[in-house]
Amino acid sequence: MPENLDNRKRKILQAIVEEYIETSEPVSSGSLVKNEELKCSSATIRNEMAELEQIGFLEKPHTSAGRIPSQKGYRYYVDELLREDNLSRKEIEMIKEMMETKVNRLEDLTKIATTTLSEITHYTTIAIEPNVSNHTIIDIKFILLGTRVLMAVILTDSGIIRESIIKFDEDLTQEQIDDLTYIFNNKLVGKPLEKIDGPIEEYIVEEMKTGIRIIEKIIEEINKLLEDSKTYIEGANKVIDMPEFKKQEMAKDFLNVIDAKDIIADVINTGMAKDINVYIGSESEREELKNFSIVTFNHLLDGKDIGTIGIIGPTRMDYSKVISVMKYISKKLNDDYKKGKF
Repeated sequence: MPENLDNRKRKILQAIVEEYIETSEPVSSGSLVKNEELKCSSATIRNEMAELEQIGFLEKPHTSAGRIPSQKGYRYYVDELLREDNLSRKEIEMIKEMMETKVNRLEDLTKIATTTLSEITHYTTIAIEPNVSNHTIIDIKFILLGTRVLMAVILTDSGIIRESIIKFDEDLTQEQIDDLTYIFNNKLVGKPLEKIDGPIEEYIVEEMKTGIRIIEKIIEEINKLLEDSKTYIEGANKVIDMPEFKKQEMAKDFLNVIDAKDIIADVINTGMAKDINVYIGSESEREELKNFSIVTFNHLLDGKDIGTIGIIGPTRMDYSKVISVMKYISKKLNDDYKKGKF
């Protein structure tokens, strides 16, 4: 339950957060007096700022007379004060233009959304392709590329495609490939992968005419294919020019986090219950992320997961802009999907 602030404190906190996000400089009562929306005297603002600091919403840097938001202040701002329609007409048109790229595979939408988010917000984005274990298989194909090389292709009901090249130590025949295609489709098409609660071998081995070593190899590779989610980064250099990263230690920590993709992937994957999740500083419970914020975006098309994106930046992140872009992209993706554009 968020702490109750009166209307004046809410407006002053919002003004401080938004000015600090824009300028990266501690905010003084003198600068807030110029804010026409507040309509308060300098003395009133000073008193309110002192109270906000006392209850933990603001902090006072040692070298400045101004205040900056605390982690608690940012959390209140995100939960209670943030605008979710903070996009200019130019930004909306830019998003539309970038999202018009034709895609043949739904996974490509995640890449396009990742690039768009990074371009508009100027933060680093990390995307994880969807786990398709709850998607229904509608087709499996095996294509012989050489006497000992096979390509497996799996298509799900949401249009997600998984491909894998499998190499063998013995020769394969086209007859064996035809048998494989028939058996796998006969046993697995129409089933959601998560409903197959035993080894896939149990579903097919009694009908298998091909050597058991071949079928086990294929099953092993397919399981890897379905469990693995690709991770990729966009705009890793975008935040380095921000004032926070002039401190060598902060820049080093950021680069270490980006290099160890699993750190952010762990945070992204904990937020799957909601479409958008915000982790501010130590809320992520990862020591490596204590100076950063991550906003995760899990987008669904017709109830199907097509990937998750995390935006990482300093705690002085423009949360309003980030979330506005995420929500607009999500709406556009779903509108285009309903219109049959992909």
